[in-house]
Amino acid sequence: MTKRGLTVGLISDTHGLLRPQALEALRGSDFIVHAGDIGDSSIVDTLSLIAPTTAVRGNNDHGPWASRIREIDVLDAGGARICVIHDLAGLDVDPAAAGYRAVVSGHSHRSAIEWREGVLFINPGSAGPRRFRLPVSVATLTISGDVIVPRIIALDA
Repeated sequence: MTKRGLTVGLISDTHGLLRPQALEALRGSDFIVHAGDIGDSSIVDTLSLIAPTTAVRGNNDHGPWASRIREIDVLDAGGARICVIHDLAGLDVDPAAAGYRAVVSGHSHRSAIEWREGVLFINPGSAGPRRFRLPVSVATLTISGDVIVPRIIALDA
């Protein structure tokens, strides 16, 4: 691990559109997490060229390529266990009791950072087609030992 800590890039709800601004914001990540509604397997392939990528299936991901993707996955990054799920309503465990330091979700297209019982809940928002008037965004987690610093990055899209 470098002095700056380990960086996990977060993206969700691309719905088949991987914006150049999102790729630029995620460049330099040590790991990437896609929290579902990917839209096309090539998106995960492209993200994997930047860093090892963990992706979960969203409610709009269908077909043979999507059936190979888990609905819930766990990433161990820098000693932090990170649970990844598309729709937070589907989380059926107590994240703190399960040892998760963070839960990454998508689905709502609304970026959010919230701490509950010592667990970070983060939604990077939607990086795909604009929905309503919601901003287009991705996020990062910087992990240094026991410290996790979340950051939402609004994309100029």
